[in-house]
Amino acid sequence: MKEAKIKTALYATVIFFITCTIIFFPDASLEASKRGLHMWWNIVFPSLLPFFIVSEILISIGVIRFIGVFLEPLMRPVFKVPGAGGFVWAMGMASGFPAGAKLTARLRQENQISRHEAERLVSFSNSSNPLFIFGAVSIGFFQDKNLGLLLAVSHYLGNVFVGLTMRFWGKDEKKLQKETVHSKPSFKKAFQLMHEMRMQNEKPLGKMLGDAVLNSVQTLLVIGGFIILFSVLNQILSIVHVADIAATFISSLFILVHIPTELSVPFFSGLFEITLGSQLTSQAQAAMLDKVIITSFILAFSGFSVQAQVASILAETDIRFKPFFFARIMQGIFSSLSALILFKPLYIDLLSKNEGYAPAFIFEKTPSFLTEYWLLLSKVGPVITICTLIVYILIYYFRLRNKSGT
Repeated sequence: MKEAKIKTALYATVIFFITCTIIFFPDASLEASKRGLHMWWNIVFPSLLPFFIVSEILISIGVIRFIGVFLEPLMRPVFKVPGAGGFVWAMGMASGFPAGAKLTARLRQENQISRHEAERLVSFSNSSNPLFIFGAVSIGFFQDKNLGLLLAVSHYLGNVFVGLTMRFWGKDEKKLQKETVHSKPSFKKAFQLMHEMRMQNEKPLGKMLGDAVLNSVQTLLVIGGFIILFSVLNQILSIVHVADIAATFISSLFILVHIPTELSVPFFSGLFEITLGSQLTSQAQAAMLDKVIITSFILAFSGFSVQAQVASILAETDIRFKPFFFARIMQGIFSSLSALILFKPLYIDLLSKNEGYAPAFIFEKTPSFLTEYWLLLSKVGPVITICTLIVYILIYYFRLRNKSGT
């Protein structure tokens, strides 16, 4: 009872403080809101929407179960998650935060995965997408396309190591594991499972598509709210010098590991929001290796903004948030260490062997494509967002109208 009262007082104090600072600094709060809204409107919404809609439909018609039969021999012994987790992992890497959490929650709601398996899966299936790493961070912030491969490899290696570590989390469903690991993948069995799941879902295709749009847009609206909120919060902490105070403490820790103290403020900002943290890190006066290590940690930790988005998604299920949070710390450490080890072979050596230019098959084709896609998305993103919101409003209106019988 006493702890509950302390929490209530703490929550009230923090919210009151944030409210007062927004009132006292309306201009800064407005600019931060615009920055967060711009990121969501131009990039986040149009880039995540297709993945969310397609994933919803694939889960509804049983395709995920079909794929899971073939991925079971890999995912079960290595990560101790069902084969469907392989699809979630791939979609999480392709589309970025928080797609892995969204798909894991859907699998849990469909009872295709146990709670412990869901907690393992969500811990390593959430990552930054290649578009953000190559397009925004490497080329946009650092203006160095050669960093893309190093950051990406370090980031996704961190995911793998987290998955291997989290396989020991929770209890094993021994009977289920025994049945699935030793059974050979069968196309007939996979198709039968997919057919049974589709038959259980009696919704027509049009209804499933409408539900997919509604659920996806609702999730993205929540994500947009968190992005704007934490953008404002980050700006407020900087104005009232909380960031400077925290940076002083972080600087003392950085000295112990021989990292320049100039990176303490960018690091603190990155703990809240990865975009701003990565941008500030790229502008800091420090050696490239140090900036890469900090950026790798920021991308892996994913920021409290993304973690709040994941927490809101997991709250709809019985999946606990705590394992996900500790997994983010682990991935930050794993990714930073990977960046430290791979910095010479994947950055210095490749540049020196090619007289300052990286091999075309690695660095020129892929980043160029991602950069062009990033620029295209920045231009057409708002159009996609507004058109989808109009479709969402129309579907929602007609649903309400049919329910009311008017």
